[in-house]
Amino acid sequence: MAERKAFLVRLDPALHEALQRWADADLRSLNAQIEFLLRRALRDADRLPADRMPNRPPDETKTATSASEE
Repeated sequence: MAERKAFLVRLDPALHEALQRWADADLRSLNAQIEFLLRRALRDADRLPADRMPNRPPDETKTATSASEE
């Protein structure tokens, strides 16, 4: 596995809680959910080609349904 970078991010408490609920619903850790969302945003904006995303799980090729869309 490629080396992973760690960094501190400050989040508004309401944003943190919403992300945690979404991660729980998708059976992911909060960290994995944030990484998933960042990768999807980069891919959708054509900022990072799909072939440059290491260890990408197959479910990331589909758009996840958010709790607000259900």
